[in-house]
Parts: sequence; C-alpha cells; structure tokens
Amino acid sequence: MKITLLCVGKTDEAYLSTGIEKYVKRLKHYINFHFAIIPDVKNTKGLTKDQQKLKEAKMIVKHIQPTDTLILLDEQGKSFRSTEFAQFLDKKMINSTQNLVFVIGGPYGFDTLLNQYTTQKLSLSKMTFSHQMVRLFFIEQLYRALSILKGEPYHHE
Repeated sequence: MKITLLCVGKTDEAYLSTGIEKYVKRLKHYINFHFAIIPDVKNTKGLTKDQQKLKEAKMIVKHIQPTDTLILLDEQGKSFRSTEFAQFLDKKMINSTQNLVFVIGGPYGFDTLLNQYTTQKLSLSKMTFSHQMVRLFFIEQLYRALSILKGEPYHHE
C-alpha cells in the first residue's frame, strides 16, 4: 500500500518543515509514503471563502486517481485513538487498498465537491489547528500507528 498526504499550500515555518522531514524520513522505513503540496490559490482577495474552497477542491481532484481511497482530514470527521488509527490502517492494508490519500485543505476547509470522491473524513482533534501544524501532527500519528503495527516501542500506553 502507498500512503499519500496532499496539502494545500506550502509550509511556511521552518520548525514545522524540520519536524515533517524528520517523520517523512522515518516513514520510509515502514511504507511507501508520498508528501505532496498543492499550490495555494492565487488572487484570493476578490474571492469568497466558498469560491476559494471550490478552487482548492478542483486542484485536489487533479491529483487523485479513480482507484485512490480519499480521506479528508476535517475537524468534523471520525476521531481515533492512536491504537485505533493503527487498526484502521491495518484493515486498509488487509483489504488491499492500493493508494490511501489523506488531504489537508486550506484555511477554510473543504468544498462539498470533494464529497463525491471521498470515502471518509478523519479528525485529529475536536480542537482546531492551523492547516500547517496538522501536517506535522498527522505525519507523526501515521508514524506512531505504523510503529504500533510493527510492535515497536515508540508508542507507550
């Protein structure tokens, strides 16, 4: 299985980039992982939030294939404990999911256009985080879940 993380907009903060790079490097030991950045929508000053979300959604759609399993990272999504997330990934692997694509949207969330492509929404917390911080949090949780599946001592419970 391949796991892809699609993110709208670049990571501006160096400390976040350093953390992301650290866990991306660690993930290569466990799984085929791809981290992809979709450029920010340009000229947003004249756009409403809904228009910006629609433009982002259209750009996201260009990066997914019909065989991809798309999961949106959204505060309204299903929450997992780390061990439950590991079990979720394990089921995807057992079911021969080829490419699991997680998406972090822009600052206003996702347009409803993406509902026809997604199978699930996943929440990392009931709290709201910046879409840039979520990248690091998600990649760390992905690493944690895979280490749990391998029975390695990274996760303590």
